[in-house]
Amino acid sequence: MGQVLTKTPVKREKGYLYFVDKKGNVARVQMARAGKKTSKKQEVLLKAGLKRESGWLYYVDKKGYAARAKMARGRKKR
Repeated sequence: MGQVLTKTPVKREKGYLYFVDKKGNVARVQMARAGKKTSKKQEVLLKAGLKRESGWLYYVDKKGYAARAKMARGRKKR
């Protein structure tokens, strides 16, 4: 379960991976498909300026909102 950080006006399209980059901007990159390569060049859609913290996974959900979720940690050794 994620927590919405901001409601971004991003319309999602098929064939793209949407994410929040290291600078806190909403970006996308074309997904690789069979026989085709991705450009590996991200396109910044919105300069949101979100402040990122360690231990959290930042993403764009199905509705186009920038959100975050706590990263799973491994089990502690006894």
